[in-house]
Amino acid sequence: MQRVSRASVTVNGQVAGEIGRGLVIFVGVARGDTEEDARYLAEKAIGLRIFPDEEGKFNLSVLDIRGEMLVVSQFTLLADSRKGRRPSFTDAASPGEAELLFEQFVAAATASGLRVQTGRFQQHMLVRIDNDGPVTIMLESREKTR
Repeated sequence: MQRVSRASVTVNGQVAGEIGRGLVIFVGVARGDTEEDARYLAEKAIGLRIFPDEEGKFNLSVLDIRGEMLVVSQFTLLADSRKGRRPSFTDAASPGEAELLFEQFVAAATASGLRVQTGRFQQHMLVRIDNDGPVTIMLESREKTR
């Protein structure tokens, strides 16, 4: 995920989602991921304190600042490039399974009351991001410790 001052996603020349200050979250779904993983990651992203307070310290979450979220599915996060010159995506969930968990992530994020926008699942998208900082954080459910 990236802390942004603004971002948008365009599909076929049409803006599918657009936000101001907040988070762009790229979601990659792996084989074996569960609804619990989707909820955990949404809650973690919403509560993670990566926005500056009045002293410039990372003390505020996207919820604290009443920011917005742009959630984009991105199976390429599951790329395995250890062998050869072409990445393998065998660890990625099937499209049907991934779409279901992506939607569950979005539902959990929306339940926070924040404005949540999305890209379009399994579509070619152009994502424009004004990364603020830059701040980019990786979250993984397989290594969760609450």
